[in-house]
Amino acid sequence: MRESNSAVSPKDRFLTVYGRKPVLEALADPALEVDKVILADTARGPAATEIQRAAKAAGVPVQRASAHRVKVLAGNGKQDQGVLADVVAPRMRPLHAALDDRVPPGRLLLLDGITTPANVGMILRTATAAGVGGIVVPRRGVAALDPLVVKASAGVAFRAPVLRCGSADEAATLLTEAGYAVYALGTGRRATSIFDASLPERAVFVLGGETGGVSEAVGELATGWLSIPMPGEVESLNVSAAAAVLCFELVRRSR
Repeated sequence: MRESNSAVSPKDRFLTVYGRKPVLEALADPALEVDKVILADTARGPAATEIQRAAKAAGVPVQRASAHRVKVLAGNGKQDQGVLADVVAPRMRPLHAALDDRVPPGRLLLLDGITTPANVGMILRTATAAGVGGIVVPRRGVAALDPLVVKASAGVAFRAPVLRCGSADEAATLLTEAGYAVYALGTGRRATSIFDASLPERAVFVLGGETGGVSEAVGELATGWLSIPMPGEVESLNVSAAAAVLCFELVRRSR
């Protein structure tokens, strides 16, 4: 199931931001490298002029495309405002590329069915802060890495160690074949407390969707299940809160 190494999709190199304000903010940020701006051929007036001026000042090429093409590339037909920018994400790459490293990353997160952009963004921020080796974000079944995710991450999404793949079960299979132990976060009798579990150095922790949790296909590949003890009268945590507990338990162990 390993993907071809021959080509890297632009979606595995760039984060695309759309809308006039996000594009202008990206162009004005000296810490970001903007590859190009794409402006709809219907975009005219002061707003288009401002974007073109900002792109020229930043040394970024501006390409014209049909309004339909911009909507397709942005993936959001209602909020693109006729403009988008591809921003280089230097730590984002395909999962197979990370696994082919001489020293692959040790501990990873795998997002499985998390569809709320705010949750994805907060997980990227938390995992990056905790120094997690990588966050596997599938192209299918997880919220797109768009301006809503970038905003929720407070901009950290641009430099997060994001690893891309087709789907969560594809990622779990690749990681299992590469020798990683796969742990799914959930509840129930079969789950061991994350504070008590013995965890190997090469492990991936699966965070399931907001309503359905870890998918059946990924759950079947799990080495084991982990839970967060909650002595209070609460059944579960928001997935981004659960990710924070997990990430900083890993930090605690490393210290």
